[in-house]
Amino acid sequence: MHEYTSSVRVWGLTCPGFPEEVSRARRWTRDILRGSPLAEDAELIVSELSANAILHTASGLESGRFHLALAVSPRVIALSVTDDGGTETAPKVEDQADDAEHGRGLGMVSVIAHRVVVHDSDGGHTVTAELFTDTRRGEHPC
Repeated sequence: MHEYTSSVRVWGLTCPGFPEEVSRARRWTRDILRGSPLAEDAELIVSELSANAILHTASGLESGRFHLALAVSPRVIALSVTDDGGTETAPKVEDQADDAEHGRGLGMVSVIAHRVVVHDSDGGHTVTAELFTDTRRGEHPC
């Protein structure tokens, strides 16, 4: 392999913070991962993370936006959503009552994904969910 190439492919999409953009992010993810056995899980993760950005941060304001990054390697699919900030607290998984109408999205993502990482990013937060493409051996891919 050439020293300036890798087997990792990366895509990015910036969306206005409108609720209808969640379906656009889902379609974009589905198109990129067409044929992957993890495509449906990735689509659900992108939907939840994008909706969270719009609902809980400045991304959902009139001039708001969120950025989606998708990285695919032979061993990992990494899905990241970066919001516009506007909240002091980082996204976190919280236990919710059985009848709660909100607050379950990140918990669901953490169940589907093999790893979820949250970090600060330019005044906002980035949530990255990783799906390991080969978990038969039970080992960490990186």
